[in-house]
Amino acid sequence: MGARATLGRVIEFLHVISRSSGSESSRLIELAPSILSADFVRLGEQVRAAGEGGASVIHVDIMDGHFVPNLTIGPPVVKSLRKATKLPLDCHLMIENPDEFIPAFADAGVDWISVHQEACRHLNRTLHLIKSHDCLAGVVINPATPVDTLSEVLDMVDYVLVMSVNPGFGAQKFIPSTLHKMRRLAEVRGQRRLQYRIEVDGGVALDTVADVVRAGAEILVAGNAVFGNGDPKQNAQALLKVATEAAMQKV
Repeated sequence: MGARATLGRVIEFLHVISRSSGSESSRLIELAPSILSADFVRLGEQVRAAGEGGASVIHVDIMDGHFVPNLTIGPPVVKSLRKATKLPLDCHLMIENPDEFIPAFADAGVDWISVHQEACRHLNRTLHLIKSHDCLAGVVINPATPVDTLSEVLDMVDYVLVMSVNPGFGAQKFIPSTLHKMRRLAEVRGQRRLQYRIEVDGGVALDTVADVVRAGAEILVAGNAVFGNGDPKQNAQALLKVATEAAMQKV
């Protein structure tokens, strides 16, 4: 097993231990700043600052201009980013035909790879492909996609990413109706005794982060709230403070 997968498995192990305590308040809450909102001229510096503020994962949005109406970065930029941080790289593929690009992103050094349910003709096969490249495998659902479409793969994924905005652009407004998906995923996880983690992406900020954590989210993707204004370190600290306080509250 490679070093990047080892780190990912350590995080996964900590999560299992935290759940085995039987208390929701002991959930491992992680912040995953999205570089989509970062200043690419100072990308390495800003990523390091976010890490100093408590971020434990770096979220990398990959868009192809087809599945979503935007175009971002490819494996060469990811390979350069890999040199700038030791934190796990969470690669979110918002692209058509993800199977064609999974090997390249794995070779570039990402640790986690997630694919959209809506983009995969053979989702089971795609998730196995991710795992064959020594990466944690995640599946993503858009705001209009029901949780039930994932019932046949929840036992094989490491995490489920709930889009709380329509994918393609940063700095969008949070869609409150997506909260029920996080609650449903947490409910199904308990009923089926599964171990996947729940990630949320879109509009996560100081005024929404408590709600998503109380709904069951554990991995919090935040772009504009971390990199948009001010110091990424202080912004990350502030988000994590609110998130961890929410995790301690009983719903």
